[in-house]
Amino acid sequence: MISGRAKQRDLPDILAGCLLIALGALGLWAGRDLTFGSPAMMGPGFLPKSLCVIMMAIGSYVLVKGLAKPREDFETINVRPLAILVVAISGFAYTAESFGFLVASVWLLVIGSLADPESRWREVLISTAVLASLGALLFVYGLGVQMPISPF
Repeated sequence: MISGRAKQRDLPDILAGCLLIALGALGLWAGRDLTFGSPAMMGPGFLPKSLCVIMMAIGSYVLVKGLAKPREDFETINVRPLAILVVAISGFAYTAESFGFLVASVWLLVIGSLADPESRWREVLISTAVLASLGALLFVYGLGVQMPISPF
């Protein structure tokens, strides 16, 4: 039987905290063979292990906060925006090498904008032109990412 106090705990925060702790522990376990080093002489495991410890600390905070907060139920999840974003990001990944950065960016931004029912086409087209151009300048030209700019 569940006590009255257990019923009043915030289940979403408790589960989120446990998930963050578990992911941090999994990361520490996966990087167990990497040398940590020291802040003065960082090894290959310094950053991943540090981030995993930070993730576990945040998870602990969220878990304790969830144990102290009054109960909140899960909100209903609208799957449509999530599915649209997965399609947009997957489309970018599949089209970037074949069709170039600009076409893939336009795909990502236009399809991704469909996730927001309040998006306006004029704003989407203007922001797509600006972001795709700036992204190409930054990543392809500035950082030298080995990706074609266009299919031509």
